[in-house]
Formats: sequence, C-alpha cells, structure tokens
Amino acid sequence: MTSSDTAFGPLTGVRVVELAGIGPAPFATMLLADLGADVVRVDRPGGQPIGIDPARDVTNRNKRSVLVDLKAPEGAATVLELVAAADVLVEGFRPGVAERLGVGPEEALARNPRLVYGRMTGWGQEGPLAASAGHDIGYLATVGTLGLIGEADRPPAIPANLLGDYGGGSLYLVSGVLAALLHVARGGEGQVVDAAIVDGAAHLGTMLWGLLGAGAWRDGARGANLLDGGCPYYAVYATADGGWMAVGALEDRFYREFARLLPLPEGAPDRADITRWPELRALIAARFEERERDEWAALFEGTDACVAPVLSLREAALHPHLAARGTLVTADGLTQPAPAPRFSRTPGALRRAPARPGADTAEVAADWGVAALRAGDEGEVRG
Repeated sequence: MTSSDTAFGPLTGVRVVELAGIGPAPFATMLLADLGADVVRVDRPGGQPIGIDPARDVTNRNKRSVLVDLKAPEGAATVLELVAAADVLVEGFRPGVAERLGVGPEEALARNPRLVYGRMTGWGQEGPLAASAGHDIGYLATVGTLGLIGEADRPPAIPANLLGDYGGGSLYLVSGVLAALLHVARGGEGQVVDAAIVDGAAHLGTMLWGLLGAGAWRDGARGANLLDGGCPYYAVYATADGGWMAVGALEDRFYREFARLLPLPEGAPDRADITRWPELRALIAARFEERERDEWAALFEGTDACVAPVLSLREAALHPHLAARGTLVTADGLTQPAPAPRFSRTPGALRRAPARPGADTAEVAADWGVAALRAGDEGEVRG
C-alpha cells in the first residue's frame, strides 16, 4: 500500500481480512475500506458462482486481493497468518462452514485474541432456519417487512436487495464491527459479531412496531397507513408523460405549500379526514396527469412542498444537487456513489479501483509480513 493509500479516512491503520463472498459482506467491507481501512479480500480460485466482471464490481473498490484455496492443506494456515496481523475478519458463509475450513472464531481468536470476527448471514448463527439457503426477498418476507411495501391491490413490491442485504445486513455488520473495535481500543478482548439480516431488517422496523402497538398502524393492510402509500400526501403520482412524482408533504405547513403550488381546488377534502383520503388522492392524481414530470419538477424545485421527481440511476447522476455535493462520482470509468458519510478531518476517498482476484498477493505479503503468501502470476492458487 502506498502512502497515498493510508492518508484518508478515520479507519486508517485498521486491517481487515474479508473471506470472499457475495451480497452484504462485500458491501460492508467496502464501507470499511471507503473509511480508510486496509481491506484484503481472500478470493477463491475460480471466482464467485454469481458475479460480474471484477473490474466493474465497485463493492470491491479500495480493497486488495489475494488468492487462497481454503480447501488446500495449507489454506487455513495462510488465512490465519493474515488474521494474526489483522484487526477484523469478515465472512459470509453459512453457519459452520468457516469452522469446517479451519478459520472459525475459535481458531481465529486463539491466533489473535484482539480480533473482531464479523459474521454475516441471512438467518443468523442459530435457529431452525440457520442452515437453510436464502436471499433478501425471503428474509424480508419472514420478518414482516416485505408485506409492508406496495399498493393495497398489488403484490408486495420488491425493494431490489437494498433493504435486506444492505440495510438490515451490511450496515448492521459495520455497526457491530465498529462497536467491537471500540471495545478493543478501550482494553477489551476481541469477540464475534453475529449480524443476521433477519435481525437487522426487523430492527429497522422498530418505529412501525411502536405504531402497531399504539394502534396507529393497520397490520396486514398494505397501502392503508401514513407511510406506506395509503396517505394521499405521502405517495407517488403518474405524470402526463409516464413519469412519476414523489410527494412527502406530511407536516401541515409543507402540505399547505404543496396544495398552493399544485394547486388543489377550493373545497378539497380536509387532509385530516381519513374517510375522504380516496377523494383527495383522486384530485391530486388528476392534477399530476395534466403536466409532464420535468414540468412538475421545475415547479416544485427549491420549495418546501416536499415533492421530487422519481429519477433513474443515470438521471440521478446528473441532478444538480447531487452533482454539487459530489454524491455520485466517476472513477476508473465507473459512475458510483462517493464514500459516505463525510468527515471534517479524516475524509474517505476512492483510492483503488475494484480489486482483481489475486492481483495484490506480492504487495500484501510484503505489507502484512505474511510469508505464506507466495508472489507469482495472477490467478496462481495460494496456500
């Protein structure tokens, strides 16, 4: 790693070993890398069963890669040499797999008692479904989250893999890893962080559970509540050209601005009268159908009406506000989100293009002092 590689981010100096996988674990380690951690990804020979060209997989940015065959006789010993020099290990295997490979928590913490061992799974390390396969959609379905999303007369809407894998998975794993690192920094011992998507996705719904308990949320009635599209002033509306506008005028003063700019006719239903919400929705929908999306966007831009056009990814990259903040950037020929959040003294940065499997073996062997990593041609199996 060059000096420029270590000059950015509040996690500069923190070393992370990532046992390669797909989904939430690589995103979690990307976030750690964006914040300055030195992340070494241990890739397997032959690559991942699901994936894109590694050169375009931005979840592997700011990382370095070595190849180790964990099924080879010396594979586990090689990884444990990395562990001895690391602060964090992250793996996303099914429960028991890391143990069978010889790199489970017992072996890793025996080698490095200050290690934070991060485990990312869908169902968690124990429970009736722990050993079962799964994906984002099933985890969200099980914890009740998927049933919240979508229109009343339509199937539940699928939020890509953002809410389960990344919201309930990656971000909770990172939170746990950072908390455990703080514990170690204060003199505590290393420990295992069990991050399960079902736990995190359920935890994200804490406020809704409170509303349910207070009788302010209709359970099982999708599209009938304040924040699920049931409310006509917190909803999405079609425009004349087939575009969409998102309305979030919840507070009374914002709603008044929205009603003035739309405008709503005199005598429109009182927004507080839930029995007349269908009538109010029809009025709003009819107004939005009179103009194209970009006309509405220009009308509401910069106001407190809390209305925004629904943009595609490529459109978002061109939005003036996001451009001014540098929220989306182009690096190594790829448009991608910039590191987040932002720090006043130790900003994150895009230091490296997505890691190519095995490309950094010699560099990591030297930097980390791991003799078991042999330098050689890219693609050579280590261990």
